[in-house]
Amino acid sequence: MTTIERIPLRKAELGEGLTILRALPTRQRRMVGAWCFLDHVGPVRFGPGEGMHVGAHPHTCLQTFTWVVEGRILHRDSLGSEQVIQPGQVNLMTAGAGIVHTEDTLPGEERLHAAQLWIALPPEHAGTAPAFEHYPSLPRWSQDGVACTLLAGRHAGHQAPTRIFTPLLGLDLASAAGGTTTLPLDPGFEYGLLPLEGRVSAAGSPLAGDEFAYLGQGRDSLDLSFALGSRALLLGGAPFGHDITMWWNFVGHDRGYVAQAQADWESGAARFGRVPEDGGRRLSAPPLPWPVRPA
Repeated sequence: MTTIERIPLRKAELGEGLTILRALPTRQRRMVGAWCFLDHVGPVRFGPGEGMHVGAHPHTCLQTFTWVVEGRILHRDSLGSEQVIQPGQVNLMTAGAGIVHTEDTLPGEERLHAAQLWIALPPEHAGTAPAFEHYPSLPRWSQDGVACTLLAGRHAGHQAPTRIFTPLLGLDLASAAGGTTTLPLDPGFEYGLLPLEGRVSAAGSPLAGDEFAYLGQGRDSLDLSFALGSRALLLGGAPFGHDITMWWNFVGHDRGYVAQAQADWESGAARFGRVPEDGGRRLSAPPLPWPVRPA
């Protein structure tokens, strides 16, 4: 495949009044491999007393994947996990049958720049036990003036420690002085590229900062050019091969699963615990967009 599908990012709200740019899912592209959700958060500057707060909310049948470029985020969940994530680190939460978490910037934090992603779990792992893992150390190397950080999967002889359930790639690429490089790719994967900072060109085509580039499947390499102070996130994966249903913060493999998850959240079922110190505040799920038959 030689063409690039350009997908405009759309604005959405994260937490209490923080506007972000969403790359996945969109009408044009629902997934890249098992990556089923991608938000570009910031870069944003907070005024005195401001910050990000995402109240207690549930997830099912997915992994949340947080990559921080600038700022610090406090993660708390219903397993009792409490972890501050620093720039250059990954938080990975496996929801499985159900988990609840909150996310907050730390008091006094002035800036935030991050990528928030979800990974859909395949049917055989949909009910896996909930878990939380923090990865402070990731494979890093330099290539042609481009600093590479491997977030997920295997690339160029490096293996990321992050625990995933399907063949995936997550690669952060940053160039302080600018540079041009060629990355080897797996032709069996499909790929997408999100510029995070500066100006980036893929396969000789300049990309705007407000668009996501779907690169398709069948490429064995990719030429990338970075202007001074540029950064991009490369995602890849084997085509997922399973239908998923996404609604609000739930992922499932059919509408019945998602409807039951929403009913369980609304009724306070035991599958969704409580986040310690959340003050009892829980986000409310919007009504399902399809009719639900009485049980």
